Amino acid sequence: MDSEPQPRFHRILVKLSGEVLMGTQPFGISSDVVRTIAEEVVAVAELGVQMGLVVGGGNIIRGVSAEEQGIDRVTGDSMGMLATVINALALSSAIERFGVPTRVQTAIAMHEVAEPFIRRRALRHLEKGRIVVFAGGTGNPFFTTDTAAALRANEISAQILIKATKVDGVYSSDPEREADAQLIPSLTYQEVLQRQLRVIDAAAISLCMESAIPLQIVNISKPGILKRVVLGDGVGSYIGPGEDA
Repeated sequence: MDSEPQPRFHRILVKLSGEVLMGTQPFGISSDVVRTIAEEVVAVAELGVQMGLVVGGGNIIRGVSAEEQGIDRVTGDSMGMLATVINALALSSAIERFGVPTRVQTAIAMHEVAEPFIRRRALRHLEKGRIVVFAGGTGNPFFTTDTAAALRANEISAQILIKATKVDGVYSSDPEREADAQLIPSLTYQEVLQRQLRVIDAAAISLCMESAIPLQIVNISKPGILKRVVLGDGVGSYIGPGEDA
């Protein structure tokens, strides 16, 4: 009898964009989407994989868009960080409905709502099989949740950072505008920086490059996608140090 496939990665960090949580809504949180993502996360946890999550807040507000509405950037970024806490709580609740324990840790202190981010405590939660949802970004303005994800991936010694988005991976051009845009299955950190590909910000790429943490960019709307990455399937776009590193 064939044995079950074993995970290639045993500790991962998944970055979920806030926009994914909207579903087909113009803004806010779709309960159906949150439940589906929770199922994807639980399927990976059942493989024995230790998992941290970082969720964005773009479905509620972004610092950049707030600035366009007359709110100063620092205040807007603070509002965006609070939006990530709302999303983290929704995701945590959905995951726990499937019987998997979670902890929400925030970079901004709000003890009545969640734990403060403490690295050693986060590691202990992971070792005990709890999914840790990191919220509040880095706790500082002018940093994206991509950077927060790369930072947390480094801090928990994740073996891979998975960015779960609405697109299948990195394309040669904008697939929504260019019909002949081609999916790029593999790139180096340097190629992403040199070509100024906007799939993830430069600060996040640099953080991953320093610690040689690979990234996988995938479309979270595809059923089973997170599990496929963990099992080592070549899906989406892989970003790493390159063969000569």
